[in-house]
Amino acid sequence: MKEHYFTCPYCWQAISMLLDHSVNINDYIEDCEVCCNPIEIKVTFFNMELQDFQANSIEQ
Repeated sequence: MKEHYFTCPYCWQAISMLLDHSVNINDYIEDCEVCCNPIEIKVTFFNMELQDFQANSIEQ
C-alpha cells in the first residue's frame, strides 16, 4: 500500500488515501474523509510505481 495525498474535488481539502499498488489499474468510488462526498478514484500503477491518479466528482 502507498499513501497518496490529493485535493478533494468538492471541499478542496487536502486528504490522503492508501492505494493498493498490487493492482495495476483500478477504478472505484470512495467518500471524502472530510466532507463525505463520493469521489471517483482512477489509479494506474506500473512496476508498483504510481503512474496516474485522478480524483473526480461524480456529479455530471
